[in-house]
Amino acid sequence: MYIDTHAHLYLQQYDEDIDDTIGQALQAQVTKIFLPNIDSSTISALNGLSDSYEMCYPMMGLHPCSVKENYQEELALAASWLDKRKYYGIGETGIDLHWDTTFKKEQIEAFETQISWAIDRELPIIIHSRKSLDLTIDIIASNKHDKLTGIFHCFNGSIDQCKRVLDCNFFMGLGGVITYKNAGLEDMIGYMPMSHMVLETDAPYLSPVPYRGKRNQSSYIPYIAEKISQVKGMDIADIRQDTTNNALNLFKIDD
Repeated sequence: MYIDTHAHLYLQQYDEDIDDTIGQALQAQVTKIFLPNIDSSTISALNGLSDSYEMCYPMMGLHPCSVKENYQEELALAASWLDKRKYYGIGETGIDLHWDTTFKKEQIEAFETQISWAIDRELPIIIHSRKSLDLTIDIIASNKHDKLTGIFHCFNGSIDQCKRVLDCNFFMGLGGVITYKNAGLEDMIGYMPMSHMVLETDAPYLSPVPYRGKRNQSSYIPYIAEKISQVKGMDIADIRQDTTNNALNLFKIDD
């Protein structure tokens, strides 16, 4: 089986065909899907989808792009939900300096708050690091703890950055971007040990080739595994088994 460690299938893009989307994932041997939260506006849909499908595992946090003037209220709400029901990770959180740097300071504070949640609750943390990879690695390194681990989501760094993530005992999520013609990630993927790799879609975003530009979905995970198998010269069945075992161990799922 495959595991999609990062998808937003609770968003409105799937309102009309979520049953089919889940069915197609199962047909593609994707049997577990982990759902990171975005902000207060997505909690109800996140919880609802997780309640409706046993294969969907919710996570709770505040996305950096949702860190605005009211971020303390957003954090308080997310923290309250962590006490109400079971979640399998913290996130997605991190820092995004691509669209707007107005709330950079607040993003860092929100990220560090959620790191403390991950340590206290012994849950993996899911890190968004668009245009901020070195900074997010620095923050994780400065908060290094034997109970702190997680995933650098949509990892597209260099070999040196990969080494730094490994030093922090974190995993790296590989998604559709690695299939893009000019991504330039082959050397880094070749270097990355299988022991710290997981698969993800970030659905509905970042669809792999041959679906680039269209809505992403969890059933496309095998295209990502196929690209990794080509780069590493490994059997795709070994990619599937290694990444699945990594995800099960990280999220503490017995299967």
